[in-house]
Amino acid sequence: MFDMSNLNRLQKLEEHAPAGIAAFWAFDKAAFEEGALSVQTKQLIAVAVALTTQCPYCIELHTTAARDAGATNAQLAETAVVAAAIRAGGAITHATHLMQE
Repeated sequence: MFDMSNLNRLQKLEEHAPAGIAAFWAFDKAAFEEGALSVQTKQLIAVAVALTTQCPYCIELHTTAARDAGATNAQLAETAVVAAAIRAGGAITHATHLMQE
């Protein structure tokens, strides 16, 4: 199902839902602008979220953007480890629901 060329179909979404898609792009642009967090930090956060949600499009796009913002292999590796820890932590803490008194 994952094929980066599918992103070419975003134009179809814009044709059928122009206001909503325009609002999304404006929000996305604002979210990733330099602010209290650097663009690089924001992109590394996005990579971690993308790895956690396992969205291959987001992984590809935000890894590229993080590298463009100066992220190194070491930073991306640590980002991946943090994402893995958070995902594993969710499984462990939710496992408490399996335990009986």
